[in-house]
Amino acid sequence: MEHVLVNRNTGSFGNILQVLALSLLVSFAGTLIGAFFIPPAFASLLSIVELIMIIAAVVIRIRGKFIGYGFLYAFTGISGITLYPIIMYYGAQIGANLVSASFLATAGIFAALSFYAYRSARDFSYLLGFLFAGTIGLIIMGLVALFIDIGGTLNLVWAVGGILIFSGWILYDVSQYRYGVDEREVPFVVLNLYLDIVNLFLYILRFVAAITGNRD
Repeated sequence: MEHVLVNRNTGSFGNILQVLALSLLVSFAGTLIGAFFIPPAFASLLSIVELIMIIAAVVIRIRGKFIGYGFLYAFTGISGITLYPIIMYYGAQIGANLVSASFLATAGIFAALSFYAYRSARDFSYLLGFLFAGTIGLIIMGLVALFIDIGGTLNLVWAVGGILIFSGWILYDVSQYRYGVDEREVPFVVLNLYLDIVNLFLYILRFVAAITGNRD
């Protein structure tokens, strides 16, 4: 049966959302730490730590083991620190009001898509192949952008593609988790949703910068 009874060893979707909310608060605290205590150069080094932690989480899960809450909150805290220079950059490019509007748009999109995926009887598993391929494409674009100045129409297409891909990941992930998961899986599940939200936010910022004539 697709529907399962939630027992005391199962993390319900409500519990997942609670942990996600706490993770976002930890990330926000990290952003404040980045604003007042962390030099931008050190924040760049932490980006490498962030990438290593993502790879480690995936490897741990592939091996059938689980990351803990300490790992999750350490990651989201570090992520908040590394987000601060990016947010400040876009703030200088498009203004604080548009950055705030982008954040609200991200929250609205996540809430709407989560509600739809949770309430809908649809199975979004068919999206997995497309989303995986699209994510690889985004990574390749990011690597290319390290060496080639990507601007204009291509930058706009990149931003729209990122928004669509991570909106799709939200639909897919929520549909997979809506009936609850093993309690031990909750930190990894929340990590996935957190990355969906953060990447959606960053691509919305890129989109707004592109349509207002700014590029990175």
